[in-house]
Amino acid sequence: MKKKWISFLCKNFIRLFLLTVAVSVVTFLLMNASPIDPLQQNVGQAALGTMSQEQVAKLEEYWGVNTPPLERYLAWAGDFIRGDMGTSLLYRQPVAQVIGVKLLNSLFLMIAAWVISGILGFLLGVLAGMNRGRLADKVIRGYCLVISSTPTFWLALLLLMIFGVWLRVLPIGLSVPIGVEASGVTFLDRVQHAILPALTLSITGVSNIALHTREKMIDICESDYVLFARARGEKGWQLFKNHGFRNVLLPAITLHFGSISEIFGGSVLVEQVFSYPGLGQAAVEAGLGSDFPLLMAITIISALFVFGGNFIANLLYGIVDPRIRRGEERL
Repeated sequence: MKKKWISFLCKNFIRLFLLTVAVSVVTFLLMNASPIDPLQQNVGQAALGTMSQEQVAKLEEYWGVNTPPLERYLAWAGDFIRGDMGTSLLYRQPVAQVIGVKLLNSLFLMIAAWVISGILGFLLGVLAGMNRGRLADKVIRGYCLVISSTPTFWLALLLLMIFGVWLRVLPIGLSVPIGVEASGVTFLDRVQHAILPALTLSITGVSNIALHTREKMIDICESDYVLFARARGEKGWQLFKNHGFRNVLLPAITLHFGSISEIFGGSVLVEQVFSYPGLGQAAVEAGLGSDFPLLMAITIISALFVFGGNFIANLLYGIVDPRIRRGEERL
């Protein structure tokens, strides 16, 4: 048993390493191919025109404009492996320090959205699947299809207009109240500012989980063992508890942990709309400002989160389904 688990862990760590390398190379190539001039973007053309050649040369050295691409990547990779993420060119602070602050804000937002969308999507999918063709199924399906075709930024703007501008019951942006010192910000203040961004991510994340759970639940309801259970008089909650819950939970876990990547992607747009100072907004600023160390670190951390979600899902399979636990040698 230990050998099987060691083999399983080794394979996943090898995949993690290869994934990290591939993501870093692709991100670097995209940044290197970007037409954005970091000096013009961050200093301005007018300011550059008033500088001497020595000042421009120092700026070019600071932003690494004249450094060969391969040399830049190898230098960054060497430092990153040693635990040094570098210094953010925009914030002029260690990248680890910038990410630490931004990541805490994003995690607070994304964990709330991830939990809500997972639970709500699973319940809606089960309800629709067990009532196929009925009113509840039609309403849930219609809701999911509309939401899945709705752009995230448009939904964020709509919620912002309704609850922040018209009703004025929730703040329109930021993660803390304006003009309040850090020591004076309470947990309730952070929760209040995170409601609209988290609600946006939750609403958009529900549809995929609900629709796939519905299809799986329909297959379960049409199976021979469920038909036999119905013939014995089982129905409703009893039928779902005895024959549906464990079977539908496995694909739901797969989708839910796989949705981490969608939440990461959606948070970029949502944080921009609500001016929420999280990892997504920092990624946009780093990309537009050609902040190579910061963007590379954010990309790697995002990839590790996505891979970690899939890895946890694989571990939970054996807990949910004993048949997979007995067949671990195939992992």
